[in-house]
Amino acid sequence: MIDLLSYAAFFLTMALTYAVICLGLNLQWGQTGLFNVGVAGFVAVGAYVSAILTTPPIEGRLGGFELPMIFGWLGGGLAAGLLCLAIGALTLRLRSDYLAIATFGAAVVIQLALLNLEGLTGGPFGVGFIPRPFGALQGDADLFALSNLSVMIVTVLICYLALEHLVRSPWGRVLRALREDETAARALGKNPVTYRLQAFAIGGFVMGIGGAAQGHFIGFIAPDNYLPILTFQVWTMLIVGGSGNMRGAILGAVLVWAIWAVSGSAVSALFPTEQQARAASLQIVMIGVALCAVLLLRPRGLLGEAGTLRRAKTRTAPKISEGTETNA
Repeated sequence: MIDLLSYAAFFLTMALTYAVICLGLNLQWGQTGLFNVGVAGFVAVGAYVSAILTTPPIEGRLGGFELPMIFGWLGGGLAAGLLCLAIGALTLRLRSDYLAIATFGAAVVIQLALLNLEGLTGGPFGVGFIPRPFGALQGDADLFALSNLSVMIVTVLICYLALEHLVRSPWGRVLRALREDETAARALGKNPVTYRLQAFAIGGFVMGIGGAAQGHFIGFIAPDNYLPILTFQVWTMLIVGGSGNMRGAILGAVLVWAIWAVSGSAVSALFPTEQQARAASLQIVMIGVALCAVLLLRPRGLLGEAGTLRRAKTRTAPKISEGTETNA
């Protein structure tokens, strides 16, 4: 019973780290329409910066500042947000296609940097000894797991309330107006680049916090954790839950992570060790099937966006009462 409780708490903790990342993507895409396909790179920046700031000194590697964990999380979020700001400043004035290309390219560059900057990132060996919340309680697995879960519940709640306040404010309404009809928003004196840049940076900040939290709960990070499959996972979570809906982003993260975890356990149980690497592709297949099912049955996701602004596609002609003559 204790093992089951500990596993459930660990499962929910990891699911909620993905929920934070998904909330950041929801602000960028669901609210603003910014197509970010470099999620894995921004998550990696948050995780590595936080790890460098909080781990003990290690010979041959830069960092080891042993700062409190809260400073690591905020530092990771700030680094990811600044990177989004820099990329957005270069690309948001162009067509949206360029943003997708730029974010994908940034993710590839980041992953290669993590592999090769051994003196900073540990190279392919990664970074270990990352402090975990409530590390003093590790002797009691049950209490340790529940304490970590409580930290993530509070983190998700703070991110959710902060982002909900933003999207319901006049600033958030401008984002949706730009997403639906940029010409009309410009006519009202709104600068699209400024608002989109702000949303892109704030979304990156939230992703960085999610990446930092993930690294601290696992206790070890490596470049292989931040391959493009991570971006696919997060996008699937958002689409399944409901793009444009903050609660949908959280729900989608939990459900898709459940599918991923259950399929991973099934692969371990059903296939011999030498075949598990090849069979692991079944996890991606299951995620793809789930995504297709949701798109077919509920195109707007399980919790679609409410009150979406839409342009009128047709205009109703004024009615002319009978017997009224019009001038030719």
